[in-house]
Amino acid sequence: MTTFDKREEGFEAKFAHDQELRFVTLARRNKLLGVWAAGLMGKKGAEAEAYAASLIAPDLLGASDDRIALKIVDDLKSDGIVRSSQDLLGKMSELLTRAMADIDSGH
Repeated sequence: MTTFDKREEGFEAKFAHDQELRFVTLARRNKLLGVWAAGLMGKKGAEAEAYAASLIAPDLLGASDDRIALKIVDDLKSDGIVRSSQDLLGKMSELLTRAMADIDSGH
């Protein structure tokens, strides 16, 4: 194996690791977001956990932030709670930072 091959293999491993870390971070962020939104809707316990889990479903985990924000805006609206997409995107950014910190600290 040449030095170039070793270097390429190292880059591929780093890319795979970075993608896995991104996936885990987004999943954690979406779960935190779901718990937060469930609280706004008055959901508690298993109902809140189920709502949070719905935001880490495969069809949403790979979705754009805008799509997730619009889903939550609609869910809140159906409970009579008005929040803008911009509010949700701001909360998502805040929770992404928290999710990254949690993962960095090993939680």
